[in-house]
Amino acid sequence: MIETGWISTLPPLIAIALALITKEVYSALFLGLLSGMIIYVVSAKEPFVAIFSHLFDMMAAKIADNSYMIIFLALLWAVITLIGRSGGMAAYGRWAERKLTSRRATRLATALLGVLIFIDDGFNCLTIGTVMRPVYDRQRISREKLAYIIDATAAPICIIAPVSSWAVAVASEVSEADSFHVFLSTIPYNLYALLTILMVVFVCASGLDFGKMKKAEQRALQEGSEEAEEETGREQEQGKGRVIDLVAPILVVVVCAVLGMAYVGGFFNGVPFSEAIGENPTAGLSLGAFAGLVAAFVLYIPRRIIGVREFVESIVSGISSIVPPMLILILSWSLGGVCREMIGTGQFISGFVSSANLPLQLLPFLVFVIAAFMSFSMGTSWGTFGMLIPIVTMICSAAGGSDVLIPALGATLAGAVYGDHCSPISDTTILASTGAQCPHIRHVETQIPYATLVAVVCAVGYLIIGFTHMPWIGLGTGSVLLTGSLLILNRKS
Repeated sequence: MIETGWISTLPPLIAIALALITKEVYSALFLGLLSGMIIYVVSAKEPFVAIFSHLFDMMAAKIADNSYMIIFLALLWAVITLIGRSGGMAAYGRWAERKLTSRRATRLATALLGVLIFIDDGFNCLTIGTVMRPVYDRQRISREKLAYIIDATAAPICIIAPVSSWAVAVASEVSEADSFHVFLSTIPYNLYALLTILMVVFVCASGLDFGKMKKAEQRALQEGSEEAEEETGREQEQGKGRVIDLVAPILVVVVCAVLGMAYVGGFFNGVPFSEAIGENPTAGLSLGAFAGLVAAFVLYIPRRIIGVREFVESIVSGISSIVPPMLILILSWSLGGVCREMIGTGQFISGFVSSANLPLQLLPFLVFVIAAFMSFSMGTSWGTFGMLIPIVTMICSAAGGSDVLIPALGATLAGAVYGDHCSPISDTTILASTGAQCPHIRHVETQIPYATLVAVVCAVGYLIIGFTHMPWIGLGTGSVLLTGSLLILNRKS
């Protein structure tokens, strides 16, 4: 890796700016990735052709590193396609429309599902998006709103859930003897996760919106969406299924995914469950998705809902339909790899934190802002807190600031989750738009104002916590500011 200084921040900024300006994410990500390779090759004084050699090497490496994620996505989307072909999705939509009699109830039910499925953020987005999408279409709630709700109850829930792959990842970065206890201690200080959950509940219950999200909701209410009309047509052609044809495969996927993560991590050989599920979560998720595929076969074929030929064709169709978002993931993984492993984006930003002589009272605020910028730029929360947690620990230890360590670690996790929540190149953001079947850029531009409003309120909260060391004062102040801001923005939109 070559440290290239401030110029290392250009590739992610180029990708994000182009994506938001042009509304086209593929070329934006590719140009960001290409600019990172140019910076590396020029700095290393390598020949011009090395730009493309390194580019494809990085893409191949990231495909290999994330092979289980790719397998999981392919298998899960095959299950989702089969559920649609069986008519189970249409049957569930009709059932849910009778039970969820109001738009408010539908939004709150989605948020509740997001809280309950806390094992993994990507799994959360894809599963809930599939289950709730037909109901949203029938009630003319925008897919942008669905994408926001599932995204806002993905990473923010996982980062405060003691039993999740995220909890294990955080605990593994903490050098303290009782690292898991340290993780639990950061939960009250994770203002972004807590306030995001509060905002989701408030928005779902009140129906108040602002900015582009409000326009998207008005458009959906008046016109519906082209995607919804296309899927409704397909559902009407497949009317044989029942609710069980959706619920059973999804339930099998959920249960077997948890068991699969436990199995892969060695739970059945004596490893504690909380550690086992974080060992290789995507491998366990792949086992769960395959189990869902088997369950669909057993459920559909004997009842002749789907023939064997159509079953196989549906698997191929499902895998084909996941290729576009998978390409976005590969490009974003590669861009993150260039920033972290080749040009030192994370090292530059984290080095600034460690070298600056900052008052300890401001540390939670500053760490939150820097972690948010890092995570937004690189599209990874795990990579962000992986680099910042050791630095924050060293700063507090060297300065004798043990009383500010936990607040600073909480701020680190909060900032990392903000970036993961709303960065256009974050895999969770991509999977949320995929699960909701909402165009990616539309999801990003409607979600960023909501996520950034919470982040601004959190920054104020961390200024308060830095001086008081009392999380509940910061959380209470943030809650009041957030609610008031929502009411004002709704009136002005």
